Amino acid sequence: MAPSQEDRRLATQTALLEAARPLFAERGFAAVSADEIVRAAGVTRGALHHHYGDKRGLFRAVFEQVELGLTQELADLVADGGDDDLLPRALSAFLDICERDEVRRIALTDAPAVLGWQTWRELEAQYGLGLLIALLSASPAVDDSRPAPLLAQLVLSAVVEGALLIAHSDDPIATRAQVESSLTALFGDLIPPSG
Repeated sequence: MAPSQEDRRLATQTALLEAARPLFAERGFAAVSADEIVRAAGVTRGALHHHYGDKRGLFRAVFEQVELGLTQELADLVADGGDDDLLPRALSAFLDICERDEVRRIALTDAPAVLGWQTWRELEAQYGLGLLIALLSASPAVDDSRPAPLLAQLVLSAVVEGALLIAHSDDPIATRAQVESSLTALFGDLIPPSG
């Protein structure tokens, strides 16, 4: 049986994503040409334009794929958690993920420049905000005067800024320690005391 049009569409989109993601991760958006991507994917330039509009549209799809994976990884950690150390562990896991070369290059370095600051922030919030709201909703520090959605937006902004500081630091190891310590102190009253 011949593949359906939907099967062909999905196969082409997958081929483009699988070809572009490692290229963007290794060399960055600006250093990778659309021709190189379509050659690696084994498709035509027209297929890229049909499915993603242009290289920027494909980059956005790759970025969203990275964000979805990151969010799922953290959601799995939260689902397995349930103890008093969940928020600090989630923060530490997020910073670990942001130190991966692929995440650093695609999500923290290229995405703000390629997609624009506003779009990048909106997509960051779209993927991680719901998880953070759920995590913070369990904190005794959340109430009507400090609702979880507002706190989650502020926490997400601070944590992403911390990840950016690490990604662009000349000494990422020292910066990571400082960022994690500072964020833990900053969010101290959101974290229930142990014991």
